[in-house]
Amino acid sequence: MPKAQISLFFDSSALVAGAISSQGASRALLNLAGAGYIDLLVTEQVIVETERALARKAPKALPAYREMILSTSAQILPDPPLSEVLMHQGIISHPVDVPIVVAAMRAKVDFLVTINRRHFIDDPDVANQSGLRIGPPDDALEWVRAQLSY
Repeated sequence: MPKAQISLFFDSSALVAGAISSQGASRALLNLAGAGYIDLLVTEQVIVETERALARKAPKALPAYREMILSTSAQILPDPPLSEVLMHQGIISHPVDVPIVVAAMRAKVDFLVTINRRHFIDDPDVANQSGLRIGPPDDALEWVRAQLSY
């Protein structure tokens, strides 16, 4: 198995997409993580949000999702301390997403993968203030492929 040197942080929207669809960029990235080409990082909050979303939207996908998380050897990070979250209030317009941005910053990931355009992608200040590369799964997959082709 190759040694992963690329780290991606998935938020719950990207994980839900990868769990529900057997195709698409989210699933392709999860497959690359499963093959050891990239490291997948999430937080406890992301796991909880994903489980809740799948239980509502696609409960039959929950067992496959849980297997997928195990097969990717995802690093499940603890949620960031409240003191750090409070220090970064305003980094993103949706307060519930502040811990996600802070966790990705703390982990120094290469890419924060999200489908949430409104809160993460359409506001360039989030990427500028956090120093993170943030984008949808298809952009992340394109970026990963470019990195792996070197």
